[in-house]
Amino acid sequence: MAVAQVFRFKNKITMKIASFNVNSIKVRLEHVKKFLIEENIDVLLLQELKCIKENFPFNEIENLGFKVIVNGQKSYNGVAIISKFPIKLISNFLPNISNGKDDGQARFLDVKILDFRIICVYLPNGNPIETEKYEYKLNWLKRLTSYCKKLYQTNEKIIIGGDFNIIQKDIDCYDPKVWINDALFTDKVKNYLKEILNFGFVDAYRIIKPSSQEYSFWDYQNGAWQKDHGIRIDLFLLSPEVADLLDDTGIFKKIRGHSKPSDHVPIWLKLN
Repeated sequence: MAVAQVFRFKNKITMKIASFNVNSIKVRLEHVKKFLIEENIDVLLLQELKCIKENFPFNEIENLGFKVIVNGQKSYNGVAIISKFPIKLISNFLPNISNGKDDGQARFLDVKILDFRIICVYLPNGNPIETEKYEYKLNWLKRLTSYCKKLYQTNEKIIIGGDFNIIQKDIDCYDPKVWINDALFTDKVKNYLKEILNFGFVDAYRIIKPSSQEYSFWDYQNGAWQKDHGIRIDLFLLSPEVADLLDDTGIFKKIRGHSKPSDHVPIWLKLN
């Protein structure tokens, strides 16, 4: 019995996974490289690359010892997954429910890393709500909800991370009154996320910090960062099989004070 316990201890593996809306990989490349190395990140999900695949700085990331998979788009959107471990691509688009096809916006990656199913998402902003942008967001959420329902039924170890562009509750923003009638805070938008959570996925941050009020995004305007007028819209959703492995999670806020920062900061979790 003692031998078995020692064996398990010696073979215990920890894994640190992060997600970061970089708001242009070209502008924030040095931030990303420094974060990967100094924070000992094993897997990093990136959103809003704002570049096509051919213009992604593969060499600079791979020279640090990482593998990279990119779903890029010129000037807009774009997602990537960076990993110390081999990456197997499952899908680079969220299929339309009606025809199963790609809609042309680079907002989604579904991959297998080790025995984890890891999905990187960059949800549409959706503003203003009186326009087709809002309808596109609702449609995208409907498709994501359908995808998550099928995925959950596989009983795999699932991690869904990225910029959700959804303020879940009042505690997730500095002043709820400011966000009334905003596409990030409407009941229709929040209800789609609730439905995904009702399947059995959990918000990793709220497992560890059920009552903390921290943010992952601060607008560039009106001194939002200096006043701490932020919102928490970057999330990790975990299936129960991964939630059982969760050791810690947090928001890497100090990067927002660096020169030329993104308006988002990385979120991270550690699995044992």
